[in-house]
Amino acid sequence: MRIGQNPAKSIDSVPQPSPVTVAIVSYIPFLGGYYTHSLEVLKACLNSIWESTEQPFDLLVFDNASCPEVRAYLEQAHNEKRIQYLVLSDKNVGKGGAWNFIFQSAPGEFIAYADSDIRFYPGWLSSSLEILRAFPQAGMVTARPMRTPEAFYDRTLEWARNQPEVTLENGIYIPWEVYRQHVLSLGTEEDQARQWYDSRSDWRLTYQGVQALVGAAHFQFTVRKETIQHFLPFNMDRPMGQVRSLDEQINQAGYLRLTTSQPLVTHMGNQLVEDSLSNVISPKPSQRRLVDANLIRKPLLWLYDSIFRLYHQ
Repeated sequence: MRIGQNPAKSIDSVPQPSPVTVAIVSYIPFLGGYYTHSLEVLKACLNSIWESTEQPFDLLVFDNASCPEVRAYLEQAHNEKRIQYLVLSDKNVGKGGAWNFIFQSAPGEFIAYADSDIRFYPGWLSSSLEILRAFPQAGMVTARPMRTPEAFYDRTLEWARNQPEVTLENGIYIPWEVYRQHVLSLGTEEDQARQWYDSRSDWRLTYQGVQALVGAAHFQFTVRKETIQHFLPFNMDRPMGQVRSLDEQINQAGYLRLTTSQPLVTHMGNQLVEDSLSNVISPKPSQRRLVDANLIRKPLLWLYDSIFRLYHQ
């Protein structure tokens, strides 16, 4: 038996979601080893979103069973209404599981996804949306120019070559310092990065006055919700390592994979980076050479990987 009427019946309207949902996946199982600085990196990521996003947006954070310190920080931000939607998973469902939840549940027409180690700069969202709205069949737009294997964007080139209104150019449009900053953040050695840079070139598209580079990446991208839902569910049986299937599927379906012409996001990895797009905080050169020596580097990586698997699998 019910006593009285539910007070909610007297409410005439409810707030509507923003057109854009910015979605972040976090996974920091402990604060040590590889993850020593990861909470600071997460804070830098979220602060940069709050400070650098001019358009209205809702923030959704999916936490993949992080440690108590991380969850306490996220819950505080949620209580302060800085995070609109906070999902705390009690187990690590992997990036595929997190994507399945986000891309089905995010309320916005557009979803701007990023890993939790990305720093954002002013203009990142407006530039991404401009490209997404201007180019027919635009699939995913990353707010940073980068080079990816042609197997992930050959359908974009095919589309551009068949459109009389599109200007397609090949050349060097990504400066070395912009390229270098990103690939070094992935753990690539500088000699290898320079070799890759000198052996490749870039593709640039111009359509109806809007310019974009060919590329895109799964670590950060903006997409229409109705587009990404065509590829659900993602069937990934490992926490990481299978995410490039998204790049492949977007390309195979004929959607364009594009980037902004300017670097408007930075991949930090597990270390904070300076607020400059061309610099990475790193050990002194003598220390870096010692750590990178194969006789030391490979055994250390093997040891760390073995310890991590022992305690967290």
